[in-house]
Amino acid sequence: MAAIRAASLGQNVAIAEKNHSVGEKLLISGKGRCNFTNAESDINAFIAKYGDNGKFLYSAFSKFGPAETVNFFKKIGVESVEERGKRIFPASGGSQRVLDALIMQCKKFNVKIMRSTPVKAVKVKNSHIDRVITNNDEFTADKYILTTGGKSYPKTGSTGDGYIFAQQAGHTVTDLYPAIVPVRTRETWVKLASGCNLRNVRLNVILDGKKIDERFGEMEFTNFGISGPIVMDLSSHVPDWQGELIFSLDLKPTLTQEILIERIKREIKNFYGHKRFFGLVRSLVPAQMVKLILELSDIPHDKPIEYISDEEILELVNLLKDIRMNINGLWSFNNAVVTRGGVSLKEVDPSTMKSKLCDNLYFAGEILDLNGPSGGFNLQICWSTGYTAGS
Repeated sequence: MAAIRAASLGQNVAIAEKNHSVGEKLLISGKGRCNFTNAESDINAFIAKYGDNGKFLYSAFSKFGPAETVNFFKKIGVESVEERGKRIFPASGGSQRVLDALIMQCKKFNVKIMRSTPVKAVKVKNSHIDRVITNNDEFTADKYILTTGGKSYPKTGSTGDGYIFAQQAGHTVTDLYPAIVPVRTRETWVKLASGCNLRNVRLNVILDGKKIDERFGEMEFTNFGISGPIVMDLSSHVPDWQGELIFSLDLKPTLTQEILIERIKREIKNFYGHKRFFGLVRSLVPAQMVKLILELSDIPHDKPIEYISDEEILELVNLLKDIRMNINGLWSFNNAVVTRGGVSLKEVDPSTMKSKLCDNLYFAGEILDLNGPSGGFNLQICWSTGYTAGS
């Protein structure tokens, strides 16, 4: 986006591409479908998704925001569709369609793409980039835009190189954490439900005994913890929550405790024949969750349901609405969608993306200390900051 914008304004532009092919990370975005922005129309609500650092984006969004992004891609042949959560996807072709359209624009404006050309160092003299050294050459330019991404999904080439180059130019890099990433739990029983995808559940965040946040939607159990959209959304905040951190899972968030008790009593009353407790559990939760519920419950799994007491029904209800997991950290950058942290925003002009420390250096994308939740918000950072830097 940065290259296309600069070239469309008459500049001679070259991209030093680390990989043999361009857009490796774009191709895997949205599981290959490329959720390239979000249809949230309230700009303040959109900016709020990025937390305290979001206000940095007001200027870039005013130049090239979500609506401009949709129009831009439409003009270059990528029609879009809106799906659940106001997510915007290509109407067809997924990530490859988006990438192909961007490459065609680069060709249209004569952007030179130097593939298999990883940058090794940035040489700075008197607060000015003098030259850039690559694996087999060195080159100079009037201006440079650093768009290397962060440290997440290093197999795509984003191994944190850009942070080193930024520091070579005198910039501060804030603490780096994996974000939009699965979460580890202290409990090992989660593996009993590994692979189980749950929909329409609530995850409550409890810090030092006090509820501080919640999410409603989809989650998944893994061998080492939990994942899925609501978990990965919350994961970005985990480094900030210092103390005893617990995620409490409510499998029946639309039912009150009283209604769920009555439902279970009807299930017991209306069943004719010899039914055991494990059969009752099977009627209440997905099949992959049965072993986990039986493990956490004190009720014998083969106890006849007609002998289950009111106290045991209450115990079961409390379990279904409050499965507690002690959070034991995040998975690695290898599993993270984006990086939290990056080049300090205090050192970058938000209206141009120009460095305040190096007079011919600009930044765009994930290398900046900006990240948002899933849903198209992180790619929108790339489009808006890329367009602004290119301008």
